[in-house]
Amino acid sequence: MSPQLDLVPLGKTDLRVTPLGLGIWQWGDTTTWEYGKGYGEADLRQIYEATLAAGINFIDTAEMYGQGRSERVVGQFMAATNTRDQVVLATKFAPLPWRLTSGRLLHALRASLNRLGLSQVDLYQIHWPYTPVAIETWMNAMADVVEADLTRAVGVSNFSPSQTIRAHAALARRGIPLASNQVEYSLLDRKPETGGLIKVCRDLGVTVIAYSPIAKGTLSGKYTPDKAPTGLFRRKYTRDLLTRIQPLIDLLREIGQAHGDKSPSQVSLNWLICKGAVPIPGAKNLRQAQENCGAAGWRLTDEEVAKLDEVSKRVMSNE
Repeated sequence: MSPQLDLVPLGKTDLRVTPLGLGIWQWGDTTTWEYGKGYGEADLRQIYEATLAAGINFIDTAEMYGQGRSERVVGQFMAATNTRDQVVLATKFAPLPWRLTSGRLLHALRASLNRLGLSQVDLYQIHWPYTPVAIETWMNAMADVVEADLTRAVGVSNFSPSQTIRAHAALARRGIPLASNQVEYSLLDRKPETGGLIKVCRDLGVTVIAYSPIAKGTLSGKYTPDKAPTGLFRRKYTRDLLTRIQPLIDLLREIGQAHGDKSPSQVSLNWLICKGAVPIPGAKNLRQAQENCGAAGWRLTDEEVAKLDEVSKRVMSNE
C-alpha cells in the first residue's frame, strides 16, 4: 500500500497532485543526459515503480524529450503495470517555428497520445512562449482539445508574468482555467519570485511547477569546487559558483540533520513545497528516485525557510 500524501489542487481544476512530482526529461534523452551511457530502460522501470510506491502520482514529460521516447516509455510502463489510474500525467506541445496554425497543436497532441497509448492526457502544456503564433491562438487551440476530451487541463511552461496573464485571460474567455506554469525554480534560481511570477500565479490561482528544482544536481552537494559537473552543465555550474554556494550547501546539511538526516536535495525540494510550488526532480537511477521521494511528507519550519531564503539570496547576489 502506497503512503498517503496530502494532495494539492492543480490550479482551479479538479486535478489533485502530490506536492512532489517526477520529471522525465532524462528518459531517452541522449544529447543532454546521455541516456544509454550509465543508465537505461531497466533503471527507468525501477524509477517509475519506486515513485508510485512512495505515493507520488504526478509525472511530467514532453514530446521533445528523447524525440518522443520519454512518452513511449512511460506509456509502456503504465500499461505493463496497469497503473494508469495512479498517475496524473502531463506532457507538452513544442510550438516550433514552423508550427504556424492551431491545427498543428491538435496533430501533435494526437501523436503524443499515440506514443503514450492513451485517449486522454491529464495536463497538456505549451512548452515555451517564443513563437510566431500569438499566445491567444494557442490558448484557443488548447480550449478546443479540452472540449474534445483529449486533455483534462491546460498549462503553460516558461511563461513570463505578462504572458501568463494573457494565457489565463484567453482561456477564461472559453470558460477554462489555466492550471499551471512550469518554470525553472530553485534555491539557485529565484527569478520566479523576484520577477513577480509567483505573485501573478498566486493571484490568478495558477500552480507553479518547478523544474530543475535541485539545479541539475548542484544542490545535492555532490559537486564541489574541485569536482564540477561535466558535459553541457559545466559552463553554468562553474568552479566559482560552486565555491560561492558552499555556505548554502552547509546550511542544507545542517537543516537536514534536524529533520532526521534529510539530504541537501530533500531539503531543497521541501523548500519549494513550502513555497507552494510542485517540484518535479528527475532521476537516472533508483537511489536518486528514492531520495527525491523522501522530500515529501514533512515540512521545514517557517524559520528554516526564511534562513534558506536569506543565505540563498546572499550567495547568489554576486552573480
